[in-house]
Amino acid sequence: MVANSTSSPFPIKRISVEEMRKRFNEGGYWEKVLKRDWTAHPLESRISDALTNETVQITSVMLSYHDENGDEVARVHQYVRPDGSLAASGRPDPKRLVQDGILYRLIKTPKSP
Repeated sequence: MVANSTSSPFPIKRISVEEMRKRFNEGGYWEKVLKRDWTAHPLESRISDALTNETVQITSVMLSYHDENGDEVARVHQYVRPDGSLAASGRPDPKRLVQDGILYRLIKTPKSP
């Protein structure tokens, strides 16, 4: 289970974007959702104009991945085309995940003024 940022049942460890993607890919999180071993639940969705090279309307989607017990094990962001294919890199971008009892989150970066 992944809790909100104020109360987590797991110790939180901050890691880089590269380390997050490596853990996500090596753990086969997306593949488990594709095989329907796990489920993906939308948390938020909005039309996006962030990808200027696209010729179709793109939707920015944040998803929560749940394992076979119903526990949240990851949160990912992805850009989706109307046909359901993924835009940008073509893969989900993990934002947090649980592995071995640790909640991995991205290192906080300072916001621009």
